[in-house]
Amino acid sequence: MLSVAEKSRRRFLEETPLGRTRRARKIHRILADTYPTAHAELDHRNAFELLVATVLSAQTTDIRVNGVTPALFSAYPDAAALASAQREAVEEIIRPTGFYRAKAKSIVGLAQDLVTRFDGEVPGNLKDLVTLPGVGRKTANVVLGNVFDVPGLTIDTHFARLARRFLWTESTDADRIERDVQELFPRKDWTMLSHRVIWHGRRICHARRPACGACPISALCPSYGEGELDPQQARGLLRFELAEQTGQSGDAGQAADGGRTKPGHDGPSSARGEGR
Repeated sequence: MLSVAEKSRRRFLEETPLGRTRRARKIHRILADTYPTAHAELDHRNAFELLVATVLSAQTTDIRVNGVTPALFSAYPDAAALASAQREAVEEIIRPTGFYRAKAKSIVGLAQDLVTRFDGEVPGNLKDLVTLPGVGRKTANVVLGNVFDVPGLTIDTHFARLARRFLWTESTDADRIERDVQELFPRKDWTMLSHRVIWHGRRICHARRPACGACPISALCPSYGEGELDPQQARGLLRFELAEQTGQSGDAGQAADGGRTKPGHDGPSSARGEGR
């Protein structure tokens, strides 16, 4: 006898490309209604701060990064200041984010590159951004989409996991996932789609135990049944503001697990679960 998850997946295996596109866009509309305030959850005031924060977010939570960046940007408010910083001092500030030596090397190095190559300013194009230490397509797209209004997809582990669960792709390679998903959505939607899918991955569609019984897109999901089906039990798995709405305390640390890449490698590895 087939399980619920097996039945769900079989429903979509013969789906046409047009059917997949229509289903994908319907999922996005529902996610837009579910997460009307979705945004980048790394605190920042400008492109420099978001760039550094995104590099620091490798294999840790946004909450932990947000805990160290106030002190970091107070000590080093711009690229010039960070470029001349003693690496040991930077390491001490960012230590709670993990991999602090590699991350300190990356952010000091990218600050030095910004000063020497771009007059201390963060470039607003993908070609230049990905030449900076510790910056790959994922980090570049975060900055471009949220600061420069250049649409881009953020393929972190949350997004990659959900793209596969939704059968938007079957790939584990971030670049291929990006191309597959780009074909399903108009370019103007890419940045907000990224926010909403990532929010859904953090709040409902968790890596180890998705809250299927409380999911607003369950009827459209080929992976429905992989997680908790009982509605009451599923509501107990909700995180962040969804947990508050249902009277659950939630666990912000668990909610933000599993979504980034190793320091200096935010390209294809981000889609293979090698992250926070």
